[in-house]
Amino acid sequence: MARSLGWTFAIVFLPLGVLLAATVGDGANDGLTAYELTLFIHQLLFVYWIGPDIGVYYLSNRLCDSNLTAAQRLAAGQVMAQVDLIPRICLSVMLTVGGILTEFVGVPHPPWQWAGILLLGPVWLTMVLVIYFKRGTALGDLVTRIDFYFRWAMIAGLLASVTYSWTTGRLDDTPWVAGKLVLFAAILLFGLLMRMQVGPLMDGIGKLATEGATPATDQAMSRSLARTKPFVWAMWACLLMQGLLGVVQPGSPELADVQAAAALSISG
Repeated sequence: MARSLGWTFAIVFLPLGVLLAATVGDGANDGLTAYELTLFIHQLLFVYWIGPDIGVYYLSNRLCDSNLTAAQRLAAGQVMAQVDLIPRICLSVMLTVGGILTEFVGVPHPPWQWAGILLLGPVWLTMVLVIYFKRGTALGDLVTRIDFYFRWAMIAGLLASVTYSWTTGRLDDTPWVAGKLVLFAAILLFGLLMRMQVGPLMDGIGKLATEGATPATDQAMSRSLARTKPFVWAMWACLLMQGLLGVVQPGSPELADVQAAAALSISG
């Protein structure tokens, strides 16, 4: 397990180190700009979030497949838990990276907001890692409960922030940023609703390990999995819409100027 996680972190963060080194150059135009590097990290988090999440979805179906042996299903559950750590990591740091990115596209942040943006990612990531590596312990259970209420607070905070920024005109030139933040709040909401339905599935894994497979356990696990699927699909839809908003950037004057110039060039 430790070796596989080590490779995961190496695959995710080694390219970042290489790119950071590439930003150092002799001339003003050498290497990447800070904006380009932040944008790349943002895109990388998107890929590593949705890709492994699809793998988790596939493994969850194998976990409930009564045609497999209990040992095979438990192995699928173990791999599922390991793979699931990757999108959880990406989610925990996405707002920090996104917050930095918005500064580059014209959304200024006062010092107190910068402090919150820069602290959010490390704090949230720490909770994710503690929950994973200390699960089944008193500390792991405590942080899991804290994380549950923390996510509700994040939903409220995101919606309040978007409402304030929208009504004060702070996002007039970047309305798509508001859309991405609302969608992120929706992802957190769907994740919490899914968590409320996953209890029988998790209980069933424990019974598979101690009692083996039974029709009652299989039925409870399958029902639980079926109830979680709509929330998974909703999270994926929100994540894809976020990606589309980041590319299209509707309402951005700068992008509109670029598109107008491109259209003029083609017509000319």
